[in-house]
Amino acid sequence: MKKSNIIIMALGLLVAGFAGGYFMSSQNAAQRQENTPDTQTAQKPSNDAPTSQEEEIWTCSMHPQIRQAEPGECPICGMDLILLDANTSSDPLVLEMTVEAAKLANIQTTVLGDHEGAGEKLIRLSGKIQEDERLASSQVAHVPGRIEKLFVSFTGEQVRRGQKLATVYSPELITAQQELLEAIKLRDVSPGLVEAARNKLKFWKISQSVIDRIEQRGSIRETFNIYADADGIVSKRRVAVGDYVKVGEPLFDLMNLNNVWVLFDAYEEDLANIRLGDRIEFTTPSVPNHTFRTRVTFIDPVMNPTTRVAYVRTEMNNSQGHLKPEMFVTGILKKKRHGKSKLTVPKSAVLWTGKRSVVYVKKPDTVIPSFEFREIEIGDALGDIFEVVAGLELGEEVVTYGAFSIDAAAQLNNQTSMMNKNVMLKGADHTEHLPDYTDQTPQAFKIQLADVAESYIPMKDAFVATNTQDAAQSAQKVLDQIAQVDMNLIKGPAHIYWMDQLKAMKAHIEKITSLDDIEEQRKQFDFFSEALIKSVKVFGIPKDKYYVQHCPMANDNQGADWISKEKAIKNPYFGEKMLTCGITQDSITKDFKNPPMEQASLPRTTGHNH
Repeated sequence: MKKSNIIIMALGLLVAGFAGGYFMSSQNAAQRQENTPDTQTAQKPSNDAPTSQEEEIWTCSMHPQIRQAEPGECPICGMDLILLDANTSSDPLVLEMTVEAAKLANIQTTVLGDHEGAGEKLIRLSGKIQEDERLASSQVAHVPGRIEKLFVSFTGEQVRRGQKLATVYSPELITAQQELLEAIKLRDVSPGLVEAARNKLKFWKISQSVIDRIEQRGSIRETFNIYADADGIVSKRRVAVGDYVKVGEPLFDLMNLNNVWVLFDAYEEDLANIRLGDRIEFTTPSVPNHTFRTRVTFIDPVMNPTTRVAYVRTEMNNSQGHLKPEMFVTGILKKKRHGKSKLTVPKSAVLWTGKRSVVYVKKPDTVIPSFEFREIEIGDALGDIFEVVAGLELGEEVVTYGAFSIDAAAQLNNQTSMMNKNVMLKGADHTEHLPDYTDQTPQAFKIQLADVAESYIPMKDAFVATNTQDAAQSAQKVLDQIAQVDMNLIKGPAHIYWMDQLKAMKAHIEKITSLDDIEEQRKQFDFFSEALIKSVKVFGIPKDKYYVQHCPMANDNQGADWISKEKAIKNPYFGEKMLTCGITQDSITKDFKNPPMEQASLPRTTGHNH
């Protein structure tokens, strides 16, 4: 046998061996899989368990009101939809999380207890150090003349009382000395002249010892020294060498920092709890690890109109010089509290959104971690906790760490959160609770109302095209059509309801005809559309079909509706800017009826939270 044939036979046997082994292993694996409990369970799905397709809900991260059963693009912004966690409660206030998700978010909770009312109420204040205005002074010149020398030459220099500050050359003093020496020569003739000459020098604050030396020596001094009248630090130097000064002219501004003021900013809500004599403890970054203690000595009687605060003043001895003007300080005013125990919540548990205070409460006795959105009313701050005025009960378990993670998940799941407040029960009808007069409305009235709706469509199209002139002209036609509606065709409550809607429609449509700004016209179009939609739903139409469509981003994300005869979205509130932004909320035919008022607590869902 040739060598090549032997090689071919060997390869064939090898392939056959691999195939047989693969077949045997596949059979064994299949047999093992059939015998495993997990596989047996998978082959017999429970009737109660939802299928994977039913569990999948796709939503938009930017517009969580969009929810659909398959992936795609957001009809509002065009972003790719993301898969929504199926663990959401039918109650929009309760978010359900898996145990793994709760661990990943590091959710921590605290059981609420009470806090003894005999504790202290803490008012946190911020402020700064200021010089004591009562100790401020100006060093003035007591003699007129030219500055020959300055012994204090820069701002911030320390000055002591009696310290020599400057030397002055004064022609006036030279003349006064000459008068004194001449008066001494005439002492026997006119003794009063000597005393008058002396007093003139004393007026310029020349000391008696200097005057005595002038008399003894009989010579004239050309320069005189100016001495400090008080202690302080030079805050401003007003003269230089060579300047000529008059009597009383300031040389330096001095501030004495042996005693300083601490001025705290107190807001209006804090002033009611601050009294003279209250103790304040404060710290400053410039003196770390040291707490200063002081008491309130003055409360400003006037509020600052710009900052809306009033100054609360305290005084501090600053002989060691630790505190310097303009230093920032942080203070705590402690007020004794008396009375019954108060329910409290940790500050870390409270989320803030405008005037609302929000916490998440862990639901007890749940299979998976469940957290309820709760708006509460809080009172005074007590250190790291708040008093609870309303919204929580003793023993409830609140989230103290991870509340932001829960709120973000609730927002994504289109449940109630800080940013998504107005959410209704899933599976509920969010339509407005309108009366139903369709059965008692004559066909003639329905036809006239339908004519108004038909004249409305061109106006809507004008707004889609962002055409101000066409919108105004179409609005005039709508106004003319409204005038053709015979209000006497309907009676009783239906008549009253129509009169209310008619008044609103006329007011807003007339404004559209008179405005020349498209955005202002659109605002009136929104109000008019709301009244027309209500009227069509309440009284009915004889034929055709209208779609009620909704843009969630109109009116600064408050949302707005309009009527269309086409299901395709053409947005009249943004035009080409966001032509397809919106969804169809409802459809109105001749058989449309509003749900009865007593059954409207659970209407059908629209998927919107606007």
